[in-house]
Formats: sequence, structure tokens, C-alpha cells
Amino acid sequence: MRDFARSESPAVQHQLDRLGRLSVPDGRLGLATIRALLDRLGNPHLRLPPAFHVAGTNGKGSTCAFLRAMLEAEGHRVHVTTSPHLVRYNERIRVAGELIDDERLAELLGEVLDIGEDLAPSFFEVTIAAAFTEFARVPADACVIEVGLGGRFDATNVLERPAAAGIAALGIDHERFLLAPEEGVPEQPLARIAFEKAGIAKQGRPLITLHHPDDAIAEIERIAAQRGSLLAMRGRDWSSDALGHMLHYSDAKGELHLPVPSMVGAHQAENAALAIALLRHQNMVSVGEEALKAGLRSAHWPARLQRLADGPLTQEHEVWLDGGHNPSAGAALAQHFEGQRLHLVLGMLEAKDPAAIIGPLASNCASITAVPVPDHDYHSVEAFGPDATWADSVPEALARIRKGGLPVLVAGSLYLAGEVLRLNGEFPD
Repeated sequence: MRDFARSESPAVQHQLDRLGRLSVPDGRLGLATIRALLDRLGNPHLRLPPAFHVAGTNGKGSTCAFLRAMLEAEGHRVHVTTSPHLVRYNERIRVAGELIDDERLAELLGEVLDIGEDLAPSFFEVTIAAAFTEFARVPADACVIEVGLGGRFDATNVLERPAAAGIAALGIDHERFLLAPEEGVPEQPLARIAFEKAGIAKQGRPLITLHHPDDAIAEIERIAAQRGSLLAMRGRDWSSDALGHMLHYSDAKGELHLPVPSMVGAHQAENAALAIALLRHQNMVSVGEEALKAGLRSAHWPARLQRLADGPLTQEHEVWLDGGHNPSAGAALAQHFEGQRLHLVLGMLEAKDPAAIIGPLASNCASITAVPVPDHDYHSVEAFGPDATWADSVPEALARIRKGGLPVLVAGSLYLAGEVLRLNGEFPD
């Protein structure tokens, strides 16, 4: 699978076309290529502001959004790199609070692609090299770095002394890469996933984790001890509970009574608590209680249980959007829509299992409409069960659903979510 990107800027599009032609040879693992590329660029990753490094199967992007909002509420200038982008490639690189502009993006990508052409880097390695190059050049107080895939061999894992690293919710996803046969790694799937995520642990630096199943926690504990990382686990070293309109958090520094996040979904309280724990267990960047409260209220992360605003797709329906595509995401959606009937519009990549979403939502679905995922290989209607129908696009699917009736949930792929946001005129800023 490749990441596709489009831009209205001819200069940026020229570089994105070059990016789109990159591929990673099957079986290539390790950080040698990204290290070589960064070395040619002057090792910018060694000159970054204090960095918060976040891995996880689900929730890592939301955790990063909370971190950014809380840091900025304290008045800090924050660099952020996340993936994938939804509508514009620029979303992957936020420089001191602002999305990178087209002129600088074209220049930066050109520089990285030119200098590393013979190294045959991947799309993501070029992106991270570009982001780190800009982050080292522009002054800021902190960086928020989202892991792309896994952790151990992710291009972001060149960070040597992050302010803190975090592991969000774990689940089975990207099996082809994260469960590939390898000698000396855990055999139990979730333990193997935990092993890969815990690969971001660094000696002497905090590693903060949510509560996970015993097999996963044992693996995280083992890696943290092996690396000499300062492990802080939910349920042992810190705790959080969301009750009513309050998020109660406690650790060795004391108790906090905070508002629940404004982001929709019960699971967002856990992502928010992880962000708070990351900030509270490090000593490089100061963030006070009022900034934590403000960040909980202001954080937003598009295409995660997002109700679409008024636009071309919402003239006749209440439309919800979620990019989730694995069993953990399906469970979160089922929890949010518990007892509520809805129409499901679903598009999924061939590598994903439609049952991950349809199964948990089976009792909710008044109808299931399958749609394509633009620019990617996707499942045909047969994969969505005997009751599913096909539409050639999300607008066509919405046009078939009775007006003014039940809400509509569009889900199954962040790539599809990006197309939906574009069609509705909602561009992440």
C-alpha cells in the first residue's frame, strides 16, 4: 500500500509525484536508511526541542492532539508530525503551531529527495527527515511525534532522548508487518505488538503506558527494564477515571480534577489521561493544571468520531465520520452508538477485515453500503456480507438513504475519511 498525496501547488505536486514513486523493498527492516538520510542532512534529529514520542494501535493521534493542545495552552510553541494526512500532505508537518506552507514544503521535500535519492528511502522516511529538518531549523519549545507504524523500526525511532515516550491502546493491526515471522520475538500476537511498540523506550527516559492485557504488559516491562527506561503504568504508577463531567487523575505528584475531553467518545478520556501522564512524568517542559484543563476543552482530531459540519454532504443527513478500521476501533464505535440505529457507509482497504467494523455494529445497522476507497485497493461489496449494497461514492451512498431519518456513519479508512472531508469542504488546519 502506498500513501497518495495531491496538492494545488504545482511546486509541491512535483515533489509529491516524486514521493509517490518511492517504495520499500519487501523485507527491509531497520533504521539504517533513515539514519543515513538524516546524517546527510546534518542529523537534525539530534537538535530537536524536547520531544514527546507516542506509539499505539489506536489513540496515538488523539493523544498527540491532546499533548499539542495542552502544551500550546501553556504558551509553548510546538512542532508536530502525525500521519497519515487526511486532505493535504501539509497536515503531516506542523511547524511552531502552523501547517507548513506550500513554498517551504516544496523546497524542503526537494532538498531531502535530492540528497537521499541513491538511498532509496520510503515515503515515510522522506517525510520524517523533512519534518525533523524543519523542526531543528525553526525555534520551538517542544515537539510531538507520532509513530507511523509499530515503533521499533519506525523512522521516528531515531529520537535518542525524548522528554517522554507513550504507548496508547494496543490491538491487532498491520499484521503483515508487525506479526511477520522473526526469530527471538514473542509468539503471542498482542505480546508481539507490545514488543514492537515498546521499541521506542529509551535509556533513562520515561515510558508511559495505559493498562494493557497481562501478556502485553509483561513484554513492555521486559523491554523497559532491558533499555533502562523509567516505566510508569496506568493502574500502578498513575490512575484516571472519567465520571460524569469530570476526569479524575492521580499520580505521585497528587490528584487532579479536570473536565472530560470535548472530543467525542468515551475512549478519549483514556487518550487524554495518557497525554496528562506524559506531561506529568517528564521534567523538560512545564505545563500547569490550567493548561491541562484548557487543552482538554480545545483539543480536536478530525475523522475520529467527528460529526460533519454543515456542507454538501450534510444537507439531508446527520453524518458521522470515523477513520477506524480494526477491531479496537469497531469496539469504540459500538460503545459510542450503543442502542442507536444508524446507516453504515463503509469503505475498507483490501488488507483490512470488514468484520472488524461490521461485527461490533451489527445490531446498530439499518443498512450497510459499501463504497470504494479512492486511489487504493479496496474490498468489493461481497466482503461486507449478503445485506450490503454498493455505491460508487459516498455522495451516491448518501443519496440512496432516506432523508431526515437515522444518522449515517461513514467509516473504515482514514483515506476514505480524507475524501469525505474534502467533499464536505472541511479541511484540517
